[in-house]
Amino acid sequence: MSLGFSGKNKMLLSRIGFGCVDPLRPDRREGNRSFSRLTGQWVSAPLPERAFLGVISERKNDKRQSICTADELHYVSVPNSDWKLALWRYLPSPVAPTRNHPLLLLSGVATNAVGYDLSPQASFARYMSAQGFDTWTLEVRGAGLSTNGVSLMEDKQYLSNLAGIDSALKQDSTYTKGKGLGMMETLTRLSDRLSDFLSGDLLEAGRNSSIASQISDLNRRLQTIIEEAQRLLFPRQVLNLQELLSAAQEEFQKLKYDWDFDHYLEEDVPAAMEYIRTQSQSKDGKLLAIGHSMGGILLYAMLSRCCFDGKDSGLASIVTLASSLDYTPSRSSLKLLLPLAQPAQALNVPVIPVGPLISIAYPLANYPPYVLSWLKDQITARDMMDQELLEKLAFNNFCTVPSKLLLQLTTAFNKGGLRDRSGSFFYKDHLHKSNVPILALAGDQDLICPPEAVYETVKLIPENLVTYKVFGEPGGPHYAHYDLAADEVYPCITEFLFHHDMA
Repeated sequence: MSLGFSGKNKMLLSRIGFGCVDPLRPDRREGNRSFSRLTGQWVSAPLPERAFLGVISERKNDKRQSICTADELHYVSVPNSDWKLALWRYLPSPVAPTRNHPLLLLSGVATNAVGYDLSPQASFARYMSAQGFDTWTLEVRGAGLSTNGVSLMEDKQYLSNLAGIDSALKQDSTYTKGKGLGMMETLTRLSDRLSDFLSGDLLEAGRNSSIASQISDLNRRLQTIIEEAQRLLFPRQVLNLQELLSAAQEEFQKLKYDWDFDHYLEEDVPAAMEYIRTQSQSKDGKLLAIGHSMGGILLYAMLSRCCFDGKDSGLASIVTLASSLDYTPSRSSLKLLLPLAQPAQALNVPVIPVGPLISIAYPLANYPPYVLSWLKDQITARDMMDQELLEKLAFNNFCTVPSKLLLQLTTAFNKGGLRDRSGSFFYKDHLHKSNVPILALAGDQDLICPPEAVYETVKLIPENLVTYKVFGEPGGPHYAHYDLAADEVYPCITEFLFHHDMA
């Protein structure tokens, strides 16, 4: 399901550009502080010992825009690691009713916080804060503005690199016309090369080489594809990714991509929840949470694990969007990941650069001659997402992930569903013991997490605790994996959360 408004609302949409920023570190000797965009003032914020609060602000006469479009940007340290996780905070509207619980938003695999805040008029995070919720979007390790082993000031160049693609989109992105109509054969060959690269060719190239040489080879291959696309059809301002890939190569070599789903579940999400509790001062210490795709899987897995361990989850209620612990009864397109399930083969490729790959594929899917048009159906149903928002999502919402993360997620396609890293704990086995109210939503044309996959998890939950709804009508509108239309889905979510926030 999507995190933006549908095209049928015909709203005037404005793009938020990314730009290089000047992060400011709090002075620990003077107390931790955060900068509020709403008040324009520095405020003191007492932090737990393990937390680290970072700030991104816009200085006077600085034409560069901040990457973070939230009211505040916070950082929380993960215990026993060098990771500092980014938390985008949207302060509750002063005119909205006071809520009893803060709200945590969790994104899908290989995505960042942008999907929840695509523009001022298409921002799920802003919508929820306008309803009175103190809203926090977590960027897990490796995603968005989260950092590893460096201060925010030292990470300035990294933030600048993240800004490049959206900066290009701010320029004229009108695609060359005329040329494309006579180049079907050439672009088909280009598409075939990309398909080969995405399948066994990449794995074959990495079998007998070091990680550094694998990444260099990956970089070379991507650059070759981009150069050919630029030469034949696409303008440089849209596909000028060579410098970004070179910078990404250095990041890959510098950062060890050695985490999996359980790291998110056992370390990242608990650290974020603990930090949010200290900042929002929930009356009962609990949070509300919404998870899209893998974000919802994390919430299900947390409930199951807490039931097994006999612990309280700390969640008052949850909403899952297009999520399941078991995909076996469905024809999910994620089965394309199954070839990665052979560890001897897949572990030779340490990372999957989802962001660069989607940036490359997007023009081939959305502009004539549409040689990769089938990819668009994975994201959004026909006429559901505005083209400008779709570009923002494709070019800015995705990042690089470790192969071992995807390997663990592929266990959701095996008998028994998703397992922990040891392979001995099945996350669906203890979900029936949960006492947390759940709203589970599915899209009728979701090819990634079809309704039958969502229901496979829903049926495990006690009937008095779960509400299940499939959005979409036979005559339309229809809903795919990234479709979340404001006029129909948002009120369903808020009504559910209002009720359980007061309970």
